[in-house]
Amino acid sequence: MLSKAQDLYDISTIQKIEITFSQANWDYILDTAKAGSDSYLMALEVKINGISYDSVGVKYKGNSSYNATRVKNPLHIEMDHFAERDYQGYKDIKLSNGYNEPTNIREALLYGMLQNYTWASKANFAQVYINDTLKGLYTNVEAVSKTFLKDRFGSKKHTFVFADLGGCDLVYRGTDTTLYYIPYTMKSDYGWTDLMNLCGELDNNMPAIENILDVDRALWMHAFNNLTVTLDSYAGNGKHNYYIYEDKNGRFNPIHWDLNGGLGIFARPYTGPSWTVTQLENMTPTLHMAAADTAWPLIYKLLNTPLYYRMYFAHMRTILNENFANNSYYTIGQNLQAIIDTAVQSDFNQFFTYTQYQANLTTNVTVGTRTYPGITSLMSNRMNYLNTTPELQQIPPVIISIGASDATPSLNSTFYITAEVSNTNAVYLGTRNDWEDRFIRVPMYDDGLNGDGSAGDGVYGAAALMDYTVKQYFIYADNPNAGVFSPERAEHEYYTILSEEDPPHIDILIFPDPVTSYFSISVPDTTCSVQVFDMLGRKLIDEKILSNEHKVYVSLANGIYCYRVNKGEGIAAKGFFLVTKQ
Repeated sequence: MLSKAQDLYDISTIQKIEITFSQANWDYILDTAKAGSDSYLMALEVKINGISYDSVGVKYKGNSSYNATRVKNPLHIEMDHFAERDYQGYKDIKLSNGYNEPTNIREALLYGMLQNYTWASKANFAQVYINDTLKGLYTNVEAVSKTFLKDRFGSKKHTFVFADLGGCDLVYRGTDTTLYYIPYTMKSDYGWTDLMNLCGELDNNMPAIENILDVDRALWMHAFNNLTVTLDSYAGNGKHNYYIYEDKNGRFNPIHWDLNGGLGIFARPYTGPSWTVTQLENMTPTLHMAAADTAWPLIYKLLNTPLYYRMYFAHMRTILNENFANNSYYTIGQNLQAIIDTAVQSDFNQFFTYTQYQANLTTNVTVGTRTYPGITSLMSNRMNYLNTTPELQQIPPVIISIGASDATPSLNSTFYITAEVSNTNAVYLGTRNDWEDRFIRVPMYDDGLNGDGSAGDGVYGAAALMDYTVKQYFIYADNPNAGVFSPERAEHEYYTILSEEDPPHIDILIFPDPVTSYFSISVPDTTCSVQVFDMLGRKLIDEKILSNEHKVYVSLANGIYCYRVNKGEGIAAKGFFLVTKQ
């Protein structure tokens, strides 16, 4: 299964990580460091999938998942702590030990879903050996590090806050920045004033909140946490386990962290006793929207804004339909357990029995007084409940078709984007030039004056300026009761229009063509990314190029697609045929 060049986060493979310490009492040293300075111990060698590195930093991590009496504790490997090191560009490797989680797959399953809707960590599995002794199977979760920020946001030096400890509620505490020092952790060199301003805007200036907060990512976060009963998060009593990063546009972006308490494992939306499984299944989708819940301003304030409320439920419908209504989450869960099954059986430091591991994918497991919800039983009942709620029974608009007055506008020209929509009161167009930019949302009109044909014909239009070689866009429509996006995963996914004029090119080579299951891109260096679009301009693949000959696996229907390689100001774009092998 393993190969020297495999991707560190390839979900279909189990990584092999071997740590060698020169000290025989390494466990005592790591425990002592965890209890005190939280410092790293230098490993004599760390070998990842057969590739050896010396002088690498290792320490224990975690809160409830760590205990000095445990044989298998969560680990943080910092490749460059003592010397410049990385594995495939990754400098931090974070390994969860499966404590409190019978199935071993919750984190990998949830992160896999979440990547469809917002910037999220990758996750898979690793077997860890220390001084030639197998410690067991771990979940390998991509660290939210400066590498992550640069890859997802195109920058890494702006304000970066870790909301790890309980009580990171984003409540405004006044203009004294020292009042925010606890419990937040500042990961950047500055930023306390920025954090204070975010809390102040949430408290006092909601009409301008989109200038300082990426509201769409916050709504995706809330919809995901609520729907999947992931309460060891901002949505729970702890109000923690997330990062926020200020992007180039001056807006904070929430980023999930530590999802092993999801799918009902952590069961406390409020201070007090844990909820029963039945209570979790029937948890209201408007959790923390009530007047008594102002201690959760990132939820309370957003959901009490009518436009954001309807967008929130549009996102919840998308997550529900794409993962649970079609039962795909269960199929993925089965596949994940098939990948790790042998590794689980060989892990003698597991926190649950093999029988409990097998059962908890579908059914509740009780250990002592604690019940761990079965993933499918929890979510089947939750889906049935959500479908009976008034909020999810509302009928959203239908976006029938989308078009443009010019499929390849010339630079600096004005063109119109149109959408035929039924059952709507308002339609909006969001546009931007590049993935690092902010989408600007403007109204679309059915007045016969905006490229929309005749007034009152159900076709809405808005003008757009082709002031760059690329224009990215989405449509949002709503009525007083519900909203809908197109594409449904917007703003994370979007449509694309390319200018007729050639952008500056970079030298690349793509092969084979036609494509069967993957294509290779040969590039002069690896400071590039590659995207694949369908003919409607919907982005289907977006990944960092990891080597000079990078393979892009394409699991799509037969047809014509377009790839785009980005490197600084240079762009290479071309269509290709996909013909799946029979």
